[in-house]
Amino acid sequence: MYEAEHLQAFGGLPAVDFQSKDDPADRPAADDVAWRVSVEPYGDDDRARPWEQEFADFLDAVDPSGVRALIIGQWGEAYDENSAVPIGLVIAAAGRLTSLEAVFVGDLEAEQAEITWIEQSDVTALLAAFPALTEFGARGGTDLVFPPVKHDRLRALTIQAGGLPVQVVRGVLDSELPALERLDLWLGVSAYGGDTDVADLAPLLSGTRFPRLHHLGLRNSEVQNEIAAAVASAPVVARLKTLDLSNGTLGDEGAAALLEGQPLTHLDTLDLHHHFLSEAMEERVRSALEPHGVHVDLSERNEPWDNRGAEGRYTAVSE
Repeated sequence: MYEAEHLQAFGGLPAVDFQSKDDPADRPAADDVAWRVSVEPYGDDDRARPWEQEFADFLDAVDPSGVRALIIGQWGEAYDENSAVPIGLVIAAAGRLTSLEAVFVGDLEAEQAEITWIEQSDVTALLAAFPALTEFGARGGTDLVFPPVKHDRLRALTIQAGGLPVQVVRGVLDSELPALERLDLWLGVSAYGGDTDVADLAPLLSGTRFPRLHHLGLRNSEVQNEIAAAVASAPVVARLKTLDLSNGTLGDEGAAALLEGQPLTHLDTLDLHHHFLSEAMEERVRSALEPHGVHVDLSERNEPWDNRGAEGRYTAVSE
């Protein structure tokens, strides 16, 4: 099963934890890394302090005008305090964070909080405050708000969730993001608020949204077969370089639909890892695509729980 881990890199930079107690001489340059600002909500160590204080120390210790990538880590008890406070503090510092190009909200690992425990808020306030952002990401779908936005420079958008509310998906797809090249949506399961169905994806699959899109991830869904069938005839696929349908409940029926649909031989990568394909179907997929230079990821083959067939399939990420 999936266990959330801290980002190792973000915005094209290695991720590094800011700690106010570190020797300034040992810190990298402000623009060399993606800075993760986190606190521990309990305990007696130096990090058991308010996020506001840690972030203030960060702005004083690291030249904020040079910071290119910022990762908002744990800001308190994730199941009790939402992301509005750290988001507000970052926005208040926009005049100092003048080089910021990438922001991620909610980089908590499993030991800190299950992904569905992370209480989010309206994350689009950051997009409004930082028009120069090129990459944005968020983890956690609980109380996540994403109304339609306009942003001219955003090139990559990732939302990771065990259950992604349909209103968030609709907000993303109704947004004006003319520079968007990479979109990753972890749709999740209905038991944790993932109520998006294939019909809700129609504006995206039609190819009328996001004219520069070349990477599409529709991942971690309990209706992965239905998504695969829709993707098989979706106009957007013709301009993709990578297609990611991983971490969901994909079985032979979904893989067959992909093979019987439009050609996929133009892709650089087809990612289907964490799947429920038979060995015979794995071989069909590889034989159809790999001779054309397509990298196919079929790792993490799973068996349904309790031999229940399709009803026993599960996503990689739920709670």
